[in-house]
Amino acid sequence: MDTTHKQQYFSNELLAWYLRHRRDLPWRRSRNPYYIWISEVMLQQTRVDTVIPYFHRFIERFPTVEALAEAPEEDVLKLWEGLGYYSRARNLQGAVREVHERYGGIVPDNKEEISSLRGVGPYTSGAILSIAYNKPEPAVDGNVMRVLSRYFLIEEDIMKPSTRGIMEKLAKVLIPEGAAGDFNQALMELGAMVCKPRSPNCLTCPVMEHCSAREAGMEEQLPIKKKAKPPRPEQRVAALIAGSGDHQGKVLIRQRPQEGLLARMWELPHTEVPFTYMAASPSSPELIPESFKLLTDQLAEETIGIIPERWFMHAEHTFSHIHWDMDVIACRLEPGIIPSPAGMLLPSHYQWVDSATMDNFAFPNVFLKILNAYFAACTEL
Repeated sequence: MDTTHKQQYFSNELLAWYLRHRRDLPWRRSRNPYYIWISEVMLQQTRVDTVIPYFHRFIERFPTVEALAEAPEEDVLKLWEGLGYYSRARNLQGAVREVHERYGGIVPDNKEEISSLRGVGPYTSGAILSIAYNKPEPAVDGNVMRVLSRYFLIEEDIMKPSTRGIMEKLAKVLIPEGAAGDFNQALMELGAMVCKPRSPNCLTCPVMEHCSAREAGMEEQLPIKKKAKPPRPEQRVAALIAGSGDHQGKVLIRQRPQEGLLARMWELPHTEVPFTYMAASPSSPELIPESFKLLTDQLAEETIGIIPERWFMHAEHTFSHIHWDMDVIACRLEPGIIPSPAGMLLPSHYQWVDSATMDNFAFPNVFLKILNAYFAACTEL
């Protein structure tokens, strides 16, 4: 089969398959570019089943461009809590504010304007333009590159920008006239449901007959993907500071800096320590004096004095480039540090929180899990 017929076969069969078998997903029930934009940002590095309830809550709270543009960032981050990669939420709101101010709340329908928005790369712009406006623009993500690598036997490293360029040109050629939105979603759907990273379901694939990787017995070797660097390990010690008196039943939290990782989110006070200071193991923990001293010294600089009481739990969290291995120490404030009832004021980036007020603060997942574990344990006592 020559290249042109191979491409036509692929496009026709894939589109017909999608129109028969596509999943009923909430963002597919509308051509609203704002809704499609939200869904595409949420779906980056997140499973569909996880995204669905977040999508419903998000558009209920922020149903329009104007609503999201005018919302406090804290409200947006709180609604995003649990999805991770919080820069996605900040970039989304920043870009939506641009749309509100520059385009009267209407999401642009041309590539130059939409690509100029904060955080909108080639994939997101292609997805919005094709799905919402049916423009013949490619939307190439990991699923699409896997499908194209296998069907057309492309043995280039998909992590290279040059390979992405090849994929985008090919995907654009494949788009059937007048069906850009459905076709791009068909490509994504095939990668998500059939042409999976491991053990692809070739026997149910609508384009199996002319798949070059299957014919060559290379379906599980493709795509070629250079391994990324593993996340850098960091050992951390966190202070779970329980309140007393007027703050009985509460825990002291602090807000992260204005810039950088997890900017402006809330956390337990913590610090990085050498790995030689870590607990022997989560199953047989012990309080390491050296690690606690580093933590107390850091907090003392913020006028917070603490006394350790016991090891509470072990927690881990992986970001794209860092892995936190964290020991959590139950602590109390030094007597007289925060007198009651009026008392010395806490630094402005510290607050007391209990289980009833946690919804007022946006926490990274790792601290959300720790706090939920603590308050659940308190309830059982």
